[in-house]
Amino acid sequence: MTRRTEWPVSATDQHAGPGHGSIAGYMAGSEDAHELEAGAGSGTGRGTGSGAGFGEGAGRRDRSRTRNSGSPSSSRAEKGEPRDPVEQARNICLRLLTGTPRTRKQLADALRKREIPDEAAEEVLSRFEDVGLIDDAAFADAWVESRHHGRGLARRALVRELRTKGVDSAVIDEAVGQLDSEQEEATARELVARKLRSTRGLDRDKRLRRLAGMLARKGYGEGMALRVVRQALEEEGEDTEGLDGPF
Repeated sequence: MTRRTEWPVSATDQHAGPGHGSIAGYMAGSEDAHELEAGAGSGTGRGTGSGAGFGEGAGRRDRSRTRNSGSPSSSRAEKGEPRDPVEQARNICLRLLTGTPRTRKQLADALRKREIPDEAAEEVLSRFEDVGLIDDAAFADAWVESRHHGRGLARRALVRELRTKGVDSAVIDEAVGQLDSEQEEATARELVARKLRSTRGLDRDKRLRRLAGMLARKGYGEGMALRVVRQALEEEGEDTEGLDGPF
């Protein structure tokens, strides 16, 4: 059974959940939770449930006492001796989350790579989920919003990327469900319109392959890619007869 440290719970915990809609919004909604965990990492390193050493003011007092007293724990830290694995795990996760949201699996892999014991890793990861610093559903929503509108990626490519980041299949399905086929096709048309000019002067088949290949790399199906490219070429006066087959 995984041992859980009873860290103090404040009102900050209840409002630390990440926002939805963009990568930046996701992290902005977690600022309070960052402060909560950073405070917990000061002073005592692990909370005891009494609130001692928890929060910014307490952290300053503890740092002041450490400087004035030259405590043995400070000497051990300066020599690079191992610290409490829970404190190590918490600090590693906070550093990795600074400026960039990550999934639980990404953080778990990072802790495993740094040889953090499984029990300590599980304790910290679960705590971070409790306060909203880890939220795979919010991560997936923000990823889909950002990568579709920013890079023009289709659902197929988005699913592939989220899987590599360890997001659960059900969470992925819900996130990519934000996009329907009409929105995908509209984005595909915008991508082709931006690329079309650079293909002028090439023969028709080469233009088709280049444009359709660009859409395929972004996860668009062959049928949609061919339809969108063919229409764009027709609007430029190209003869598209015989372009019904695979590209």
